[in-house]
Amino acid sequence: MATADKGGGVGGSTAGQGGGGGCEPELSDSLKTFGAVLKALREEARLTQEQFAPLVRYSPAYVAKIEQGKRFPPRELLDRSEEALGAVAARVLVAAARSLTRKVGLASWFRQWAGVEEEAISLYAYECSVIPGLLQPEPYICALFDRRLPPLTEEQFEQQVTARLERQRLLTERPNSTFSFIIEQALLDRRLAGVEVTRALLNNLLDVGRLRNVEIQLMPLVQEDHAGFEGPLYLAETAENRWVGYIEAHDCSMLITDPKAASAMLQRYGKMRSQALSHQATASLLEQIRGAL
Repeated sequence: MATADKGGGVGGSTAGQGGGGGCEPELSDSLKTFGAVLKALREEARLTQEQFAPLVRYSPAYVAKIEQGKRFPPRELLDRSEEALGAVAARVLVAAARSLTRKVGLASWFRQWAGVEEEAISLYAYECSVIPGLLQPEPYICALFDRRLPPLTEEQFEQQVTARLERQRLLTERPNSTFSFIIEQALLDRRLAGVEVTRALLNNLLDVGRLRNVEIQLMPLVQEDHAGFEGPLYLAETAENRWVGYIEAHDCSMLITDPKAASAMLQRYGKMRSQALSHQATASLLEQIRGAL
């Protein structure tokens, strides 16, 4: 957990980082075909999305997105479908999954991450290039997409802003999920797009930071012992208590499912939490920065 929140990523894009990265791609035919197959099999079993979702341990909204071709189906969905739909239907789904187009790149990887993000019970993010997408107020989002190169059309601009704001509902719609953010103080001192946008950003960080399930920590400008030198990272804990990582850079992104690699990212993130300012000290510093504008 993006929706990603670069253009389609989690930071400046949906999970993701800098303000570039590309627009939400057109849905691939293979994803739409898989979604149609799943819907047909579900309806054949006389199950609504609301009835089917708990049987495969996903939310109805997430099932709907898979059926619409907006999300890659998780491997666990295929494994759990037999009990819900029967052995024959499960084999049909597995066969349909084999036809999915999985081009390496921002679009496909981000769709996968967005699915993980929506179901995560814990979501961690470290950013040094842009404020994480889940924490961006609308003026900051508009400033990022306004600076996007190559430029967006007006329609693309509106779609991206709307999608980013919609994704932020995760923070309030999943009150039992834990959200942790580590942000470089330099991102605030930069004052991207000017004082008013920065003030809106500071207000939003302070407001979101008051949620019980959200922790925001600033990494101070001077920190001689800093474990984040390898760059931004995102981590999510699944309902099965597995950790998945996600990284982005310009127009490339990668979902990290290897347990050893995810564990290494988790170790780095844990170290950074100890190096950053506490949640309370961060709130105080945010107030000071706002007062100095």
